[in-house]
Amino acid sequence: MCIFQRSRIEAGTFPRIMRDTDVEVRGSSLSGRHVLLGVTGGIAAVDTVRLARELRRHGAEVSVIMTQSAQEIITPMAVRWASQGEVITDWDGDLSALSGFDAILVTPATRNLIASFIHGLMNGPLLMALSAARGRGCPIMMVPSMHNDLANDPVTEDLVVQCVKHGVQVIWGAEEEGKRKTANHEEIVARLGNLVNKNSTSVVVTLGATRSAIDDVRYVQNTSSGKTGYQIADDLYRHGMDVTCVSGVTTIQKPAWLPLDIKCPDPDLMLDELKALTKDRIDVWIHAAAVLDYIIPEPIEGKIASLQGDLDIQLKEGAKHISELKDLCKGAVRIGFKLESGIKQKDLVHRAHAQIQTAGMTATIANRMEDYGKEGMPRGWLVDSHGAHFILETENDMCSAIRSVIENNR
Repeated sequence: MCIFQRSRIEAGTFPRIMRDTDVEVRGSSLSGRHVLLGVTGGIAAVDTVRLARELRRHGAEVSVIMTQSAQEIITPMAVRWASQGEVITDWDGDLSALSGFDAILVTPATRNLIASFIHGLMNGPLLMALSAARGRGCPIMMVPSMHNDLANDPVTEDLVVQCVKHGVQVIWGAEEEGKRKTANHEEIVARLGNLVNKNSTSVVVTLGATRSAIDDVRYVQNTSSGKTGYQIADDLYRHGMDVTCVSGVTTIQKPAWLPLDIKCPDPDLMLDELKALTKDRIDVWIHAAAVLDYIIPEPIEGKIASLQGDLDIQLKEGAKHISELKDLCKGAVRIGFKLESGIKQKDLVHRAHAQIQTAGMTATIANRMEDYGKEGMPRGWLVDSHGAHFILETENDMCSAIRSVIENNR
């Protein structure tokens, strides 16, 4: 029998707080996962409330163990409110009940905690839980927070190396104000999702606008912010896939946790990069980039002088990326995007299906320009190779549908 000393609010000595604890669901990467959040005595413990709520936004069930020093920085009551799960502050007896977690996340992780873990010390419930997790191969992530002089101590480096050898993923945040701070809560949860769901699926996502030069300072460009592509890449990364972005011109910043973003604003250069990536036997291709249909065949060197009257700009049809890659991507899952305007839904679906047949796609997400962003209108339609189509109400629906296509065709 396990006997835990719980925080006073859990024991019922505080009145119940009015329920303002709900969170907005933003993803499913941790759905069905029970995460143990370990909080130690670094000052970054003040971010525990944000972190616990972010874990819940992505579906996690959260339990928390707080060290004695952590309780001097943030109260168990605040953590209980944020996590809506069990908060353990001390213990006696065994910790067999802590063997059922899907992952352990320790943030902030002090050097004392890291050293104790490496040397097998168990002077508290968190270290006991970590030792048990190490023994059964449970994913562990630690997020250190400490001053630069301590972070740069060779002993600290040795301890971190030992952690990695034990299978622990160690995430360092940015160096600011003489400190190695923890990463922000969104990045931590994204990386945890990738760790927990890790699989061997390799994905390339193209995104953003492309441009074709008129001269050295002017260009022709289509419209795309890159938001959709980065959102898809983020979702697939959180679900454990190995994601590479190939991006054109974007107005949305890449999520910091996405590992690789190859910049190729020119459509021909983007196609060359994609052809090079086919040699890596990519499993999934998401073609979300807005590739120019027409390009400038011969850009002018230098800058065209102003006040020269009207310009006659010659355009030629550009390469269709999805068709050019058809034979090079055989056997891979390929999902395209189709944007139309001024047509009926049935015609949109018909054109999307024609794209699938012509370019050898697995599925296409079709949109009408006049519907995009309007209240009450769907995010788009998923069209499969059989011509069946499904309404996607939201961005989350779109991401879920893409994952379903991948899972059903891998």
